[in-house]
Amino acid sequence: MIISSGDGNMKTGRFIVIVFVVSYALLLPAGCQQQAKVAEEPVPDAAPDADKAPVAAKAPAETPVKATQPGKSAPKITFENLEYDFGTVGPRQKLLGEFKFTNTGDALLKITKVEKCCGAVTRLEKTDYAPGESGVLKVEYRSASTASTMKKRLYVNSNDKSTPRTTLTIQAKIELRVTVEPRSIKLLLKDENVACPKITLKSTKNEPFSITSFKCTGDYITAEFDSSIHATEFALEPKADMSKLKKAKSGRISIGVAYSDPDAAPETATIIFQVRSRFSIKPSMLIAIYGQSREPVKKSLWITNNYGEDFEVESTSSKEGHVKVLSQKKIGRRYQFELKITPPPGADVKRFTDTFTINLKDDEPLLINCRGIYSTRSAKPKVSKGS
Repeated sequence: MIISSGDGNMKTGRFIVIVFVVSYALLLPAGCQQQAKVAEEPVPDAAPDADKAPVAAKAPAETPVKATQPGKSAPKITFENLEYDFGTVGPRQKLLGEFKFTNTGDALLKITKVEKCCGAVTRLEKTDYAPGESGVLKVEYRSASTASTMKKRLYVNSNDKSTPRTTLTIQAKIELRVTVEPRSIKLLLKDENVACPKITLKSTKNEPFSITSFKCTGDYITAEFDSSIHATEFALEPKADMSKLKKAKSGRISIGVAYSDPDAAPETATIIFQVRSRFSIKPSMLIAIYGQSREPVKKSLWITNNYGEDFEVESTSSKEGHVKVLSQKKIGRRYQFELKITPPPGADVKRFTDTFTINLKDDEPLLINCRGIYSTRSAKPKVSKGS
């Protein structure tokens, strides 16, 4: 029985060993295959090694995208000069100039618009220019008929992003072949002919000319002339209309001249004049602004004699009764008035007018207009610091 029992135990042990060996043999190839698969497939969530570049740095699409971004390839308009000076020219001359430019960029340049100044004519052969291609903007301008300095601007618009609007300048000095003296006149109304001097016209090149016209602002000043006479110099005696000049402050005299040479352009000599009245009033108008309280407003008024003459104020008056004289003081050749302007009663009145008159001894009265205005702005409520 002992022997039999020993044999059974030995058989059981052998069976267990055989089962273990067979199981190991079957599991070994499967484990090798699983390890091979792990080695071949990348691990997407694995962190990169410290000595290796991140995966994002390998993006191959970044380079072509940057190469086609706007600004890398663009047109560039470059002008040789931004100013063109015609120099000293005669009146009514046809002036021709040009501005040369080049597309110094690396893309197609397109000129979309040329903004011209008054009186200028511009010409372009075309509007599109390849990289490295040059062009010319031609400018035509006719000079004025009077002596002056001309300065005009042109604007060239293009698809150049860095300079979408280029400013160009043309300039010239227009000189006449006839000079006029004086160039400006100050007229005083105290004289019989308002101190209007003789006007002299003279040829700078000793060429005979004739006077074709004499024009003045408002016909304040006139002069007699004979257009059939040709000479190298003329002296005109202008006459002023005192009644008209009293309403004027300034103006212009234009004298047209023509030459015997048919190719010579006609010219216009210009004289500027200013009328200096006997008295100046400051302020020239009385303006009173009232708030909701409609309290009277005080104003100061000064009367000055511009010719240095002594004068005397006889009386003052207010047409509507709104202006009252608080004080009147004579200081040298001037008078100072302190006035109080009282608005008319009635809440419905929004504005009013009046005329303040200063009567002078042996002279015409001075009239000063007065205007009262009611402010529609309401006072803002005061806010205490504690609120």
